[in-house]
Amino acid sequence: MLIDAHLDLATNALAYNRDLTQSVVAIRDEERRLGLTDHPDRGRGTVALPELRRGGIGLVFATMIARVDPPGQPTASTRLLGWKSPAQAWSDAQRQLAWYREMERQGEMAAITDHAALDRQLKQCQESGEQADVPVGYVLALEGADSIVTLDHLHRFYDQGLRSVGPAHFGPGRYAAGTGSDGSGLTSAGRDLLREMDALGMILDLTHLTDRGFFEALELYEGPVIASHQNCRALVPGERQFSDEQIRAVIERGGVLGGALDAWMLQPDYLRGQDDPWTLDIRLERVIDHYDHICQLAGNADHIGIGSDLDGLFGTEQSPHDLDTIADLSKLGGLLQGRGYSTEQVEQVFSGNWMRVLERLFG
Repeated sequence: MLIDAHLDLATNALAYNRDLTQSVVAIRDEERRLGLTDHPDRGRGTVALPELRRGGIGLVFATMIARVDPPGQPTASTRLLGWKSPAQAWSDAQRQLAWYREMERQGEMAAITDHAALDRQLKQCQESGEQADVPVGYVLALEGADSIVTLDHLHRFYDQGLRSVGPAHFGPGRYAAGTGSDGSGLTSAGRDLLREMDALGMILDLTHLTDRGFFEALELYEGPVIASHQNCRALVPGERQFSDEQIRAVIERGGVLGGALDAWMLQPDYLRGQDDPWTLDIRLERVIDHYDHICQLAGNADHIGIGSDLDGLFGTEQSPHDLDTIADLSKLGGLLQGRGYSTEQVEQVFSGNWMRVLERLFG
């Protein structure tokens, strides 16, 4: 079984009006037939529930994303709709949650909120000869915390199954500055949020925090930490990636970093909307470079996993060119073995390291 620690399934389904119970091929064919051009990846998507099953991806961290734009700034600043108020963002997140709940009702997905649910999912995946018959398990995650109106809303989210929160996304946020900000860190409300998350025993996702916010969060937070979709700054410069100092800090806390497959996180100076993975020969091998760099810093393979972000509002036009759909994540095993990683270490990357995080989460 594979675990992917970052997929924006609800955003993909609702923002793009995609029926993810259909195959990737069917979704692509329909978008091409309709001549849709409103997003760069129309007719090029890589993620749907049948492909998750076909690739043996039995468990994912599935996100809700609902941003609040700073006053005076235009909406849709990062191709995601930014709401004018936290109440609107909360409502949008609830809409996304409703989609996950409907997928559960249809038997397409299964919420993983405690140890019993995790054990059931593992048993189903192990016993099923055909992954197509097994619902895709999901740990509910929040990417960017703007939709948490008050700390009471955090508790309401928790009661609804939320188990992982990344305080920041792109730009300024209500709780923390994110990618592309001016270098500021946690807000006062953000520090209160982290304390409450700690008390609830949630996962803190450090992805998208500024360098300052990253170290502020680690100093404050005592619970489990991850970086769900995060690559290495030493290989691809830029503040979206982690420095070696940050990677070592995650390692010291027993955390795991998920290798992301967005081309601009794999190729230095990649120009989104202009460059393409074929011309630059961006292959899946690139993410192995990042895995290997982290392993060299750690001295082991205990802190790397998959956090593909493959449905993060891009498709094959911005993915490694030897990946057609998310089912191709299984190719990472052979690539790791080609670098000298053992079968046991491949299993750690595919599921074992994320399982360790979940075991700690659920106690």
